[in-house]
Amino acid sequence: DVQAPAELQLDGAGARLMLVDGHCRGAAVRDLPDGVWLGSMRQAIDERTDLVRAASLGEAGAEHPFEALNAAYFEDGFVLDIAPGVVLDLPIQIIHFASMSGAVHTRNVIRLGEGSRATVLETYAGEGRYWRNDIVAVRLGARAELTRAVLVEEAGEAVHLAEVDATVGPEARFSGFALLIGGGTVRHEVSVRMAGEGAQCRLDGAFVVGGSEEANIVTTVDHQVPHGQTREMIKGVAAGRSHGAFQGKIIVREHAQKVDAHQLSRNLILGQRAVIDTKPELEIYADDVKCSHGASVGELDETALFYLRSRGIPDAEARHMLVEGFLREPVEEIADPALREHLLRRLTQRLETLEG
Repeated sequence: DVQAPAELQLDGAGARLMLVDGHCRGAAVRDLPDGVWLGSMRQAIDERTDLVRAASLGEAGAEHPFEALNAAYFEDGFVLDIAPGVVLDLPIQIIHFASMSGAVHTRNVIRLGEGSRATVLETYAGEGRYWRNDIVAVRLGARAELTRAVLVEEAGEAVHLAEVDATVGPEARFSGFALLIGGGTVRHEVSVRMAGEGAQCRLDGAFVVGGSEEANIVTTVDHQVPHGQTREMIKGVAAGRSHGAFQGKIIVREHAQKVDAHQLSRNLILGQRAVIDTKPELEIYADDVKCSHGASVGELDETALFYLRSRGIPDAEARHMLVEGFLREPVEEIADPALREHLLRRLTQRLETLEG
């Protein structure tokens, strides 16, 4: 059997489900309470048609061609369904591993009932040349709380395309985090519908690219009802001849008064050939809102570098310290300590091998 590298496994996970080349290979369950269903999409289609139907993404049109392709070609995926009122104290890890060349299409569902709470880490990795096309539907009932972290450590020649479609109910909270640190071409897209009054959304993330890699983070948060809150913080670092990009849009509909939404994109370029594009957007149709956005692209602070070198720290180590300190901020927003430390370790290791 194909096994994911041990360093990708989250210590202390309550359950771990592995998909190899897009097919579920069973779950290792350590501690899951009653009211939690974790299994394959194939099994859910046979046994939980109500769940699959409730989380349907609808028809994918010309605006989402890869979603349409996924709908036509997916063979499996995972489903996590948590009953109302169930609280998971330990995170669940889903490992998506590619072991051969070719295309991998997976379709997945995460649904939390009213008042439930969970933390999920999805890890994407593999070997060789492959194209991954991953779709995740997230459905949160009233007062549900989901933290969903994504760690992308794909092979150097891999293409990774992922779309998340989330609907957040009344007073529910969706916290989405993405750490993109591996893959030839990576695109992480998140669309969130704030469908219930008092819903909260937090989207944080970071990308690190070097050599000729490319990474894109695209977010859309659509406030459809009043009293919603959104916070976004995306950071990027590009070295070598790489290209990074962030495009984020916050929409506030006409009747969505009292929305509080803020978006920030900060980026570092290491070298003269790297490029980062950033485009935060606000599309506001209501008049009683509090919204802002900001973006910056710059280089390492020469004053800070001089200070560290004056304390006897070698130049390369000083640069590494500043870059890691810059990227830690969004990671440290993660509440679960085991998950936070796991992601910080993966980030540190990636920076040690960053190609200029």
